Amino acid sequence: MPEAPHQRDNPGNAGGPAGPAGPRAADSPATGPGATPATPGTPAGPGRAPDPGAGPSPDAGSDSETQSAPRTRESRGADARALTQVLFKEISTLEPGTPEHARVRAALIEANLPLVRYAAARFRSRNEPMEDVVQVGTIGLINAIDRFDPDRGVQFPTFAMPTVVGEIKRYFRDNVRTVHVPRRLHELWVQVNGASEDLTVLHGRSPTTAEIAERLKIGEDEVLACIEAGRSYHATSLEAAQEGDGLPGLLDRLGYEDPALAGVEHRDLVRHLLVQLPEREQRILLLRYYSNLTQSQISAELGVSQMHVSRLLSRSFARLRSANRIDA
Repeated sequence: MPEAPHQRDNPGNAGGPAGPAGPRAADSPATGPGATPATPGTPAGPGRAPDPGAGPSPDAGSDSETQSAPRTRESRGADARALTQVLFKEISTLEPGTPEHARVRAALIEANLPLVRYAAARFRSRNEPMEDVVQVGTIGLINAIDRFDPDRGVQFPTFAMPTVVGEIKRYFRDNVRTVHVPRRLHELWVQVNGASEDLTVLHGRSPTTAEIAERLKIGEDEVLACIEAGRSYHATSLEAAQEGDGLPGLLDRLGYEDPALAGVEHRDLVRHLLVQLPEREQRILLLRYYSNLTQSQISAELGVSQMHVSRLLSRSFARLRSANRIDA
């Protein structure tokens, strides 16, 4: 009669001398480490391929870990909410200003810091250090904790989120902007930005100014003013070099001040007054003050005496002063 498989593989079960533990563990398919359990009626001895459907595949562990990650985050959020409720019940029984009250208040702040980080992540595009934004949001969290009333039946995250976001927006409005724009333009810019995103999704391209104006029922000039106001967070330095293009600063590209610029109005006024004088007096003035000739040279040029030239100049000045109604 042939031996049973288990008696042949494990001599210790047949009543013979007990073998070492190493071969016994290696030959036993059910108890060996890492072995796949065999199906009933199919021995899985050495050299026999294990049944692929008999046990879980090696990838099953990684799939379960991937599926458990969202559940872990959800459980952490549920734990934080449960801890917040317990801490609020405890702090409501404590006297403000006591060490125990301060300890529970600090625990509430610590437990709800992820809420602040979540709110601060909405402002990553503002080019401000995220640590500063989180710090400002934490101030809003502290204010929400001090004002929260658990008896009103509202969840604390629902109550605290507007306070945290409002504190961050106030920080950007009052401290970050070096160029302050009217509040109406700033609020309208938010609507213009939202309409631009909606129209981009709708048409598959960037919308035109006319399309945004039609969507919001406002003028195109207001849309352009809002776009300009939304970009005005910092004043551009005139001395700083332009990034990317390697060009010098704006100050180096500005034109110099023309020293004759201040005399433009005076020259225009004199030209208007000169046409009112007789032709000979106009010529005398041009020779005297534009050609820089002396009265003697002018008298020789015109064939008159120097005294006559002097009288003509004095008469011309009197006419010019009487015709000039603008105070000096």
